[in-house]
Amino acid sequence: MRGGGRAAGGPQEAAALVLEDGRVFRGTAFGAVGETLGEAVFCTAMTGYQETLTDPSYHRQIVVATAPQIGNTGWNDEDDESGKIWVAGYAVRDASRVASNWRSTGTLQDQLDRQQIVGIAGIDTRALVRHLRTRGSMKAGIFSGSALADADELLARVNGQPSMLGADLAEEVSTDSLYTIEPNGDPRFTVVAVDLGIKTNTPRMFAQRGMRVHVVPSTVSLDQILELKPNGVFLSNGPGDPATQDGAVAITQGVLEKGLPLFGICFGNQILGRAFGRKTYKMKFGHRGINIPVVEHETGRISITAQNHGFALEGEQGEQFDTPFGKAEVSHVCANDGTVEGVRLVDGRAFSVQYHPEAAAGPHDAAYLFDRFAGLMEGA
Repeated sequence: MRGGGRAAGGPQEAAALVLEDGRVFRGTAFGAVGETLGEAVFCTAMTGYQETLTDPSYHRQIVVATAPQIGNTGWNDEDDESGKIWVAGYAVRDASRVASNWRSTGTLQDQLDRQQIVGIAGIDTRALVRHLRTRGSMKAGIFSGSALADADELLARVNGQPSMLGADLAEEVSTDSLYTIEPNGDPRFTVVAVDLGIKTNTPRMFAQRGMRVHVVPSTVSLDQILELKPNGVFLSNGPGDPATQDGAVAITQGVLEKGLPLFGICFGNQILGRAFGRKTYKMKFGHRGINIPVVEHETGRISITAQNHGFALEGEQGEQFDTPFGKAEVSHVCANDGTVEGVRLVDGRAFSVQYHPEAAAGPHDAAYLFDRFAGLMEGA
């Protein structure tokens, strides 16, 4: 939820980040000057701020960077994960005054200005992250310029915004109409990707494996999917509370009834889990970064993964349970805290992971999952 903004008037223009529990962090304006509201979350990635800022899954969130300096490599024309910056706001410790990279076409400051993203720099991000880890992700606001007021007034604005719990955001970030990404070389398969907040690199990963990808809106019907004659269906990442996505869950159940191979990532993992009859819950502070270990139950294999989620599925490692589509199991868990990181049908025709195997700014340990999906469609 973003208010009006203007370009920063100077490097020392005052700004404040206010949390819903009354904690205030004061610094200087970074990016546009004005007001923005959202949920304060932190990201532990040391690199890839451009991919983070343009990830639709961060819609309505104020991202706190744990890396001490941000902006060193500027901004380029190649690494966006969507057509715009989606974060509600950005909080950093040290905003680099110089951008130095051979691919850079501009600075982070200029891009935040151009897209009217209100941010704050010069705050103690270590203290802020420790606070969020202790108290949990919470409503927040960044204020600068004429938006600044006394602390009580700013706190009232922060607490007046809607919660992320119960937020239905997928349609706000989804494509309005179908578009198609052609494969590299001869097409082997046709995939329908349901856009709940899809990242640019996902269709690219499919295309590299000979898949023609029809990206469809989150409001698509099962009949519209079947009209495209897919060999498989993909459920993308996305923002908001998965408990609001009854429509996507119903579509997923329809796909499973038809026996089509299905693959889900992040939000798609939660949607598939709900289609299996599992419940979701809001995590205390979520997983956001490119350095999170995940264990695959069947093989014991550990992948270092990129993640961005504040909700999760209920379940335990290796747990098996009955569904209307056959027996299913919890296939992956987080090595740090045991959070469910994947579910699948035991017969293999549908699977999903909570992390991001397509992460352009992260590790490639999990890219094999795209090959697994191709193998499913080949077998079908």
